[in-house]
Amino acid sequence: MSERNTALRSMHDLGLAAWFGGSLMGAVGLNSAAGAEGGTWRNTARIASVGWAKWTPVNAAAITVHLVGSSGLLGVNAVRVATQKGVAASTIAKTVLTGAALAATAYSRLLGKKIELASSDSPEALEKAVRHPIDTDKAQRDLARVQWVLPVLTGGLIVLNALHGEQQRPAEQLQGMLQRAATLTPWPAMH
Repeated sequence: MSERNTALRSMHDLGLAAWFGGSLMGAVGLNSAAGAEGGTWRNTARIASVGWAKWTPVNAAAITVHLVGSSGLLGVNAVRVATQKGVAASTIAKTVLTGAALAATAYSRLLGKKIELASSDSPEALEKAVRHPIDTDKAQRDLARVQWVLPVLTGGLIVLNALHGEQQRPAEQLQGMLQRAATLTPWPAMH
């Protein structure tokens, strides 16, 4: 590759770094600190909810920046994805993992909002809780699981990103393109 895509790569990497780092820090730091300092379920839930509410806009921006960078990189590397053996497979894996991470992020936020609502003393929240009862035990159990799924999924994206970087080495590109061409050749290779 002779052209540079520094802005797109930076968007891809910085957005993913914030997404991964924020989810890991939240699981390890924020939720643990809220548990240690809250004393009661309600106080613990409030502390964690305030922290996650502060992080949500930053996380949404990070994910958006990552997706814009990813889409741009896919566009500028479309020929390589189509012609270099192994690149399409790793790109598909990355796309599937990104979709799973987006779904886990959305589900985590939904659970977090339920817990935030259930732990609030505001009249509006109490009224909503009466109209739409929340199974806080189930929401807590699900959130405890999904908080670890997010760093695993986004960490997997970082690993696949490293693989993509290796696949972009000139020798890897040449070898992969020759291998791909050989699989498309209609005549048998001569020995």
